[in-house]
Amino acid sequence: MATEAGMATEMVDEIEPRVGGKLAAIAVGLLAVAVLGVILAVRFADSERERDLRAWQIRLGIVADSRADAVNRWIGDQMATVTGLAENASLQLYFADIQSQGDEGPAGRESAQAGYLRNLLVVTADRTGFKGPVLGPDVPANVSRVGVAGLALTDAEGKVLAATPGMPPLTGRLAEVLAARKPGDVALFDLHVGVGGDPTIGFAAPVFAVQDDPGTSREIGLVVGIRTVGKEFYDLLEQPGDTLETSETMLVRREGPTIRYLSALRDGTPPLSRALAADTPDLAAAFAVDKPGGFAIKRDYRGTDVLVTGRALARVPWVLVRKVDAAEALAEIDARRRNLLAAFLGAILLAAVIVVAVWRHGTSVRAARAAERFRVLAERFRRLNRFLRLVTDGQPTVIAAVDAEGRYSFANRRAAAGLGIDSEEMVGKRMAAVIGPVKAKIYDRLNKRAMGDDTPVSETLIFEDEDGRHIVKSDHIPLSPEDGGKPGVLMVEQDITELVTERARRERTLRQLVTTLVAVVDRRDPFAAHHSARVAEVARAIAEEMELTATDVETIDIAAQLMNLGKCLVPKSVLTKTGKLSDEELDLIRDNVLSSADLLEGVEFDGPVVETLRQMQERWDGTGPKGLAGDDILVSARVVAVANAFVGMVSPRAHRKPLSFDEACEELRRASGTVYDRKPVSALVNRLDNRGGREAWSDFQAPPQAA
Repeated sequence: MATEAGMATEMVDEIEPRVGGKLAAIAVGLLAVAVLGVILAVRFADSERERDLRAWQIRLGIVADSRADAVNRWIGDQMATVTGLAENASLQLYFADIQSQGDEGPAGRESAQAGYLRNLLVVTADRTGFKGPVLGPDVPANVSRVGVAGLALTDAEGKVLAATPGMPPLTGRLAEVLAARKPGDVALFDLHVGVGGDPTIGFAAPVFAVQDDPGTSREIGLVVGIRTVGKEFYDLLEQPGDTLETSETMLVRREGPTIRYLSALRDGTPPLSRALAADTPDLAAAFAVDKPGGFAIKRDYRGTDVLVTGRALARVPWVLVRKVDAAEALAEIDARRRNLLAAFLGAILLAAVIVVAVWRHGTSVRAARAAERFRVLAERFRRLNRFLRLVTDGQPTVIAAVDAEGRYSFANRRAAAGLGIDSEEMVGKRMAAVIGPVKAKIYDRLNKRAMGDDTPVSETLIFEDEDGRHIVKSDHIPLSPEDGGKPGVLMVEQDITELVTERARRERTLRQLVTTLVAVVDRRDPFAAHHSARVAEVARAIAEEMELTATDVETIDIAAQLMNLGKCLVPKSVLTKTGKLSDEELDLIRDNVLSSADLLEGVEFDGPVVETLRQMQERWDGTGPKGLAGDDILVSARVVAVANAFVGMVSPRAHRKPLSFDEACEELRRASGTVYDRKPVSALVNRLDNRGGREAWSDFQAPPQAA
């Protein structure tokens, strides 16, 4: 740093003879710069506007995706209600009985099957919203009353066998939709104005004979559901936390040459009440229907310019439209454009005034001021350099900076340690000449990657030298060129050899402890020997199929191996009993997992091993000991629970024979959604059927070897 003052003096000496000519050139070119600057400012403002439009496209698209997903889920829930009834085994069985025996009991009374089906429909309608008022006066007179919503069962010819009290008649447009439905398909009675004046939608799902294979030739009837669409549905279009004053989300569909608005509009138009010609110039809704997923500036139903995007919905011929007034969305960029032009013109004017003032002030005064300024800057730079070197030299890490050509521009004391030179002597030298070609090649590769991607790069490196093996964490941070400087990279290197070695030693010790504890348990219960290891093997396979994180896989493996540690507290006579176990003995066996968790409470693991053991007996539907349900249960506990159940079922025990793999899988499928999570069950089945699991685990069903 001894040359900074000299550099500043040289710069001043170079400025003095040239400053007059430069000022003259600036004065001559000022007018041309002003014109060019205005053009560039306009182009820059236009590019800023395009950038803002892209940002609005992303912003509107995120909201549109969110609202489309909410509407799709709602439609899916309604279809699931109807298809769920159609696939109900009891409904299929009673349905077939009614068709074979007639739908009336003795003396014209309703049969028990028909009553059950009607009650099932009523309960389902109350629970899922397929219900509504019955229109017409409720008086003891021969006056026809009409329902607006409900559920009904019909035979293959369309005869209603059971229905809720508010179910409308299957006539008119509804009958046409049912007649046009292809056998075996789920029919949609699209959104329309119902008999009560409210938006209404309907679905129909085929019912198949319970013992027949599904197919069009086996269809024996239909489940028909009609429901009104009210505020709870249209509220799905409102984006939580939306602060825009003119934003609006709508549902539309094409009806021949027109676009029908299915939802209420901001101007107060009720749902299904407005339709506009699809060829209306620049109509935003027509654009969204024709190009769902596109983005443009169009005009809405009011004739106002808006930013608009759309999303096509699944299962229904609707398009979700998200829009915001262009005036609100682009107000900031338009104002910024005006301010930018004004600021630029003002800057040009100010520059002209400064040039004239500087010209009159004289070359000598300018040179003197420049010299003083450079002197102050040089002194400030020296102070900053001393401070930075003091800070970096005090760090236990290697800190160095190199340019794009691999030459050192800075190095702290730690970087020079062991090299036999001072850190300042490294400046200007190439890395290969200082640290050797092998290390230099590795660092040069990382530096080029950091500069090419303009993002920090971090890698763990292993080096061998006469002092042994070293493991270092090397960070490479790109440096942007400033004040005419060259681009470069800041390298920070930390030796983590001791940390990695200690971690590996700790992991080996933990694994040895786990192996020892598992061996102790296996000796006490010959029928459950290797059970923990097998559960760990299956659980790890399931976790890999589910693509869980390395931490989750490790937690699952250790928890599975230690799950039976609590058997050390169970009498050996109970573990090896060949007869039927009493309730007390079953409780001892069942609670051994919790005992395992208690025994391991004070052991420190990288993952939640103990909590995994405590949650293994939780059920997916929330009826377990702690009442945890669904995703509230640790994924590690869900995986180990499925693996434990599978290994237990296919392994022989003192009091029972093993199940086959297919029988065990069927038991797990049957309990999926109530006892077990479906995902690990599906992963297990895939491993068995497609990834060689059956062959790998075939020895699970072999009886234990005599001790």
